[in-house]
Amino acid sequence: MENRRLVIAVDGPAGAGKSTIAKKVAQKLNIEYIDTGAMYRALTLKVIRSNVEIDNVEEILKIMESTSIEFIDNHIYLDGTRVDEEIRENIINTKVSFIAKIKEVRQMMIKLQRKMAEYTNVIMDGRDIGTVVLPNANYKFFITASVEERAKRRYKELIEKNNENITYEKVLEEIKERDKIDSTRKIAPLKKSPDAYEIDTTNKTIEECVDEIINIIEGR
Repeated sequence: MENRRLVIAVDGPAGAGKSTIAKKVAQKLNIEYIDTGAMYRALTLKVIRSNVEIDNVEEILKIMESTSIEFIDNHIYLDGTRVDEEIRENIINTKVSFIAKIKEVRQMMIKLQRKMAEYTNVIMDGRDIGTVVLPNANYKFFITASVEERAKRRYKELIEKNNENITYEKVLEEIKERDKIDSTRKIAPLKKSPDAYEIDTTNKTIEECVDEIINIIEGR
């Protein structure tokens, strides 16, 4: 890797704020932002729309092979259609980890993600970026927060989107289940890379976390 290129890996559990933080870091450093979680969400959306069960691996792989996922101006497009809002629905939250743990799906996604980061300055976030996708990244960060704080944030987000049938207890249960699936799966489990800086966002603002990351990168 050429030293003049900046490749930043950001990992962490659901609801820790990593996507929001990574996006703001990208804006401040004027580099590309790639949300790999959104890529799995987009595929999950297509699987649901295709009325395919999440345990039907054969059909899911067929869908993956005929699917286009790309980022244009910090928006995600599924088969040419922008799906920023659709992939954040709670039905996606409850299904995406099952899709993401399929070995062949991850292999195809990793290939696509590495290609995206090959020739440009980039910050990429997900569950296995520093450990699997971009192990040679210049900088690695692990963004975390308490499970209660993450559930509170996700619940607030869902209520603001008029998901009135959801409860905090249900969101907490779903996040705990997702953490379990993500951290115990056999293929590329969620874990902190030994050389990653850990940032706990529980009692920090987004801006404080962004400044902390930029200060580390710029050697302050």
